[in-house]
Amino acid sequence: MEKSGGVQELEKPSSTDVIGQAPRYVIPLPENPTRENIPDEKQPHGLVQVLNAGAVYFLVALGAGVVLEIIRLQVVGLHLSQRIAQVMEIPTHLLAVMIAARWAIDRFTLPPLPGVRLGVGLVALVFWVLMEWLIILPLHGLSLDEFLAAQHPVAGTVPIGALGVLTVMPFLVGYRWER
Repeated sequence: MEKSGGVQELEKPSSTDVIGQAPRYVIPLPENPTRENIPDEKQPHGLVQVLNAGAVYFLVALGAGVVLEIIRLQVVGLHLSQRIAQVMEIPTHLLAVMIAARWAIDRFTLPPLPGVRLGVGLVALVFWVLMEWLIILPLHGLSLDEFLAAQHPVAGTVPIGALGVLTVMPFLVGYRWER
């Protein structure tokens, strides 16, 4: 590692370029360190960072779900059957969950560790299940047993699979594949 003229050069000896020399990655170093250049010690780390990222991921996924639910009920559900509208909503909701997971990972700069990424998904899953049990079911006047009994045998399993995807999506979109 060499340091010269405000630039730090890192060598990656495992791969070579066309000429046969190791490529150099250049990371600029600040000439005058200021408050903006120094990492913030108050930025949350560890479990607090995972909880914050999971809560934000849940809220973004919930917002997308609310918008798609309104579209499903007001547009698709009126012209087609409710079951078809419910099944048609799942792919767009999964795309929104993918975007929310990618954004939460980038926003909180989470390390590429499977435990951290799955932790974010588990926090979002816990918030989602609590919201369903404590807010949605009482608003509809249903108990958990009545809700499960009213579900269609085939179409009712799709939301459970979507919750599984909600849980693992931060792990799945968390890695940037090398070319």
